[in-house]
Amino acid sequence: MKIVLLGAPGAGKGTYAQYFRDKYCIPHISTGDIFRAEIAANTELGRKIKTYVEQGLLVPDDIVIEVVKKRLQQPDTVNGFILDGYPRTLVQAKALDEITSIDAAVHLVVSEEVAVRRLSGRMVCPVCGRVYNIYYEPKPRVDEQCDYDGAKLVRRKDDEPEVVRQRYRVFYQTFNPVIEYYRNTRRLIEVNADKSIREVVPILEKILIENKILNLKPCREVVLN
Repeated sequence: MKIVLLGAPGAGKGTYAQYFRDKYCIPHISTGDIFRAEIAANTELGRKIKTYVEQGLLVPDDIVIEVVKKRLQQPDTVNGFILDGYPRTLVQAKALDEITSIDAAVHLVVSEEVAVRRLSGRMVCPVCGRVYNIYYEPKPRVDEQCDYDGAKLVRRKDDEPEVVRQRYRVFYQTFNPVIEYYRNTRRLIEVNADKSIREVVPILEKILIENKILNLKPCREVVLN
């Protein structure tokens, strides 16, 4: 299964990627994680990336394409992969088709209001880093207090409602050409991600299996929380 995962902030890309990664033992490839690893290892590529990241600039297409190409050559991708955060541009999408054949782009469609509610409800413990949500599970047992150390929970600046709205709109301004590219090449699968992951995962899994995109046997049992 070789898929691209697309979705606005609040769609739950990381949660869905983790489910399929754990159940079918295929890598979840996040360009952000690769960038951080290359920078930490102080590779030549990492030093290139760092110059852009430190200035708050987007890493140029040619460097991103090089990073992804290198990652997709690793032996753990032999049974497939889930790409998250790539492609971001039409140039990257077309380059990906030259590197490998993508089975589908899965667009997790979340409404702006649900995205805002999910993300603005997130609270983080400044001591242990545990994440809670005031609207969804896991909720803190005592309002705005960490269950483990009693510290007062805080909201990240980029989870403020107006910031989430802006991030949501920027996502679609940026990714619409990529979404349309996969629609026009008949590889786009769209699912309603407003519902809970427990409701959406069986639907998405069935679609992937019926379309012969997911041809792997589970390697372990995964329980949805």
